[in-house]
Parts: sequence; structure tokens; C-alpha cells
Amino acid sequence: MTAPIDLYYWPTPNGWKISIALEEMGLPYAVHLVNIGKGEQFTPDFLKIAPNNRMPAIVDPEGPDGTPVSIFESGAILQYLARKTGQFCGPSERDRIAVDQWLMWQMGGLGPMAGQAHHFLKYAPAMDPPNDLPYAKDRYRAEVARLYGVLDRQLAKAEFVAGEFLSIADFAIWPWAVLWEGQQQSLEDKPNLARWLDQLAARPGFQRGRAVAAEQRNDIAADKTAQSVLFKRE
Repeated sequence: MTAPIDLYYWPTPNGWKISIALEEMGLPYAVHLVNIGKGEQFTPDFLKIAPNNRMPAIVDPEGPDGTPVSIFESGAILQYLARKTGQFCGPSERDRIAVDQWLMWQMGGLGPMAGQAHHFLKYAPAMDPPNDLPYAKDRYRAEVARLYGVLDRQLAKAEFVAGEFLSIADFAIWPWAVLWEGQQQSLEDKPNLARWLDQLAARPGFQRGRAVAAEQRNDIAADKTAQSVLFKRE
């Protein structure tokens, strides 16, 4: 029997990427919660696995050559799991190129921009003192809208992000895109994106992945302790 993968996790979009992937790939895993609002990502044991003090991270006891391997960065984890299982990375080299470029699009574009939109639209105005910055709100809201336009046009050409097959690119993008309302976006002019969001939300693997520790998810805008941990400037 395959040994469970240790998943270091908190129910955020980046965490969902990996729990969804593990569910869709049918891999056994054990969840280790890393409460980022309490600063558990800074503990020495976690930093040995994820030196950038961000989750998710995994430890696979059956890594390359059968020896354990620890991996941080959600995109790197997704690529590793796809190689390990031979799943969701595309049936041809051209397909794999498409998967990689859309995965990088999420890692370098949608994730950071949507994260900044969440911060300046929801969290910064609730800080003490409030940081309600119209320029930052407009900038990130507009950039996320541009990126969703790119995604909608891509999904007009194919069923899934990288082509006619489900891939780790979908696993990476969906957890951020499904939060479009909190990013103050509209789907009225993005029918292909709306179709794709609903299609993936109906998959049992996506449902189970997003449900992992869902009860732990809280409103950071109302949690001053979490704000001091997550947004401190040191």
C-alpha cells in the first residue's frame, strides 16, 4: 500500500490546490494543519520543510528512489505529483508545455494579483488604523479583471485551461478564480469562465479537496491577531 503523503495545509486557495490534486489523483494523504493566523508557519519544524514560511508543503515518504522528499511552493508540488502519478500533466509534450505555461501564469500572475486584490479590497480597510487606498484597490481590481479576460478567452477555445483535458493548471487556477466575488469581479461578460468554474465545482474531487478543514477558515478582516501575524512588516 502506498504510504500517505504528509500535507502541511491551511484552507486557503494555495492549500486547496494541493488537497484537490491529491483527491483527484487518488493519493492517500495525512493533513497537518498549519494555522497561519497564529504564526505556526514560522515554527522551526515547519521551516525545515518550507523555508519561505508559506504553506502548503508536502513530505512524500516514497519520493525519488524510494526515499523521502519534502517540497514547498504549490506549483512545484503540483508538478511533482503529476510526474509521480503520470496524471493531469497532458498526454503529449505539446500538451505538457501548455500545462506548464498556464501553471506559471497562475503562479506569477493570477495568484499574486488576486491575493493583492483581496488584501487591499477587504483586509487593509479593516486594519487598525484603516488603510483604505483607492489607487491600490483600483489597480489590483483592474489587473485581476484583465487576467480573467485572458482566461475567459482561453476557455472559449477549449474545455479546460490547457486544452481538452483536465490538468494541474486547472487545479492551480480554480481555487483563486472561484473567489471572484471577493475580488470584486463580474462573470456577466465571461461566460466561458463561469461555465468552467461550475463544471469543476461539480467534481467530487474538487468538492472534497475544498472541504478539507473548511471549518477552520475564518474572516481575517475581523481577526486582529491574525492580521498582526500575516501583515506585519518586519
